[in-house]
Amino acid sequence: MTRLQADLCIAGGGMAGVCAALAAARNGARVILLEGRSVLGGNASSQIRMHIVGASCSGCRPGARESGIIEELRLEDAARNPQRSPALFDLLLYDAVRRETNITLLLDTYCVGCRTEGPPSGRLIRSVQAVRSMSEEEFLIEAPLFADCTGDGRLGMEAGAEFRMGREARSEYGESLAPERADACTMGSTILFMARRHDRPMPFTPPPWARRFSEEDLRLRSHREYEYGYWWVEWGGELDTIKDGDRIRHELLAIALGVWDHIKNGCTGGGAATAGEQWRGEGPPPWESAENWALEWIGMLPGKRESRRFLGPHVLSERDLMQGRIFEDDVAYGGWWIDLHPPRGIEAVWEFPCRQVELPHLYGIPLRSLYSRNVENLFFAGRNISATHVALGSARVMGTCSVMGQAVGTAAAVAAGKGIGRIQELQAPELRREIQQALLRQDGFLLGVRNEDERDLARSARVAASSERPGSPAAAVLNGITRATHRGLHPALPEGTNQWASEGLPAWIELEWAAPRRFSEVRLTFDSGFQRELALTMSEAYRRKMLWGPQPETVRDYRLVWDGGAVEVRGNYQRLRAHRLAEPAASRRLRLEVSGTHGEPCARVFEIRVYP
Repeated sequence: MTRLQADLCIAGGGMAGVCAALAAARNGARVILLEGRSVLGGNASSQIRMHIVGASCSGCRPGARESGIIEELRLEDAARNPQRSPALFDLLLYDAVRRETNITLLLDTYCVGCRTEGPPSGRLIRSVQAVRSMSEEEFLIEAPLFADCTGDGRLGMEAGAEFRMGREARSEYGESLAPERADACTMGSTILFMARRHDRPMPFTPPPWARRFSEEDLRLRSHREYEYGYWWVEWGGELDTIKDGDRIRHELLAIALGVWDHIKNGCTGGGAATAGEQWRGEGPPPWESAENWALEWIGMLPGKRESRRFLGPHVLSERDLMQGRIFEDDVAYGGWWIDLHPPRGIEAVWEFPCRQVELPHLYGIPLRSLYSRNVENLFFAGRNISATHVALGSARVMGTCSVMGQAVGTAAAVAAGKGIGRIQELQAPELRREIQQALLRQDGFLLGVRNEDERDLARSARVAASSERPGSPAAAVLNGITRATHRGLHPALPEGTNQWASEGLPAWIELEWAAPRRFSEVRLTFDSGFQRELALTMSEAYRRKMLWGPQPETVRDYRLVWDGGAVEVRGNYQRLRAHRLAEPAASRRLRLEVSGTHGEPCARVFEIRVYP
């Protein structure tokens, strides 16, 4: 058995786990990341291929797109993966994790047990046992802090963390969307597929175990676009989505192949255009025939929506979401619809495949919903957080899971740096503030929290610029908000662009102090088009909502200039750029000179930070 030690052990390498590992490592913590599969990304990986959605509601709430590490990964993928290959997204995540020297990555490695100490109401995890079958290795991992980002909650279950499965009764949390009585039902799982158009007819013969569907069976389920499967190929919510996983996978394969058989052989042209709408005219329907289409890929792993939900000091509920609640210990935010699916999935023929209840505003996610109430050194992030079934309908989507992961990684690094082994201690006001400010420094976004970092020298500077667009003055780079905000996002947010925008190019913006300041790091936050969607997707309809590639607003070519020194960058496509100087500089002025963008005829900058 190989013994390993770290400051933080993370089980689960989906988007929540990846963002948690990167955040913790970049904040100085030593991290061990366990992932049971051969690739990172979870439901976003090439094994499942679900696109990452979040608080922007697929473009219905412009400006809400998640920033921070998930935005960095999206921008990297858009620039380096123009062909939109799911396998290259796997590689991009692998590369991002392997570049961090503070992370030890163990792929194909499962958590199979753990050792704890203390009573059930206040136990501590001391070590985790993990197995990698492909290399016949066993690991014993010791750490003061642990994070369960597995989705199914394997680590927390082994540690005895309290959890729920199924739906709460309406009366328990006062949730209008909950059933009258509690039950064990969850949302089901989905298997996606991909299809491609050819220049000749492509026959399809289903296996004998494939399901059979009629147009009446699918009358509420749109199936006129063929290239990217259907999220409503869903089943298994009446079973145990963990223990019955193999049965669920087989049934979903039978359903997916049966749906494709119906499209190819059982109907003319692909069925209902929208939920509840059928072609009732004469002749063929007004959408493309599937005759020349063929299956290109089908997933062998279901994309899972729900299983265990751990219990933390606060359980996020429908009321929190509908009120757009802001918590004093907010570390993330959400905004996706409350998106609930019938447990019977596709067998619920006379029910719409989902019920999406619009939220009036974004909502905060407190740190108290991201750690266990009875295992004192266990964080969690992803779809296993402390939330009701109804609230999970919104919080489970991967953009939201990613910012929760970054929050957990950042909080763990703060705890590790101070020798804190019980997460509850992070609720001290000064530590909450430190975590929140650390998240903002790394391009996170929190409702009602601005940059108040006392170490940021830029906050004491005067600002001037070569030109300013109306409503986007130079001084905005110091207002502590790094995106355009409006009351439609949340009433606590001001109306404003919160950025400097020049009248043209080239352009410059300059910080000036009364006396020379000594600094060693400059952090720049550019505009990357949060009014649009940006996600790797196999769906052509969804892709049309975005510009895949470097974002046109983003500054491409620029120089940082100070007394006696300069840094020049060509070809940038990232939103956040941190420049660590080889030697500290001393200067009264620091100027950013912008000579080019990826398309916009002006410079757009949200924030400049300067650190000693």
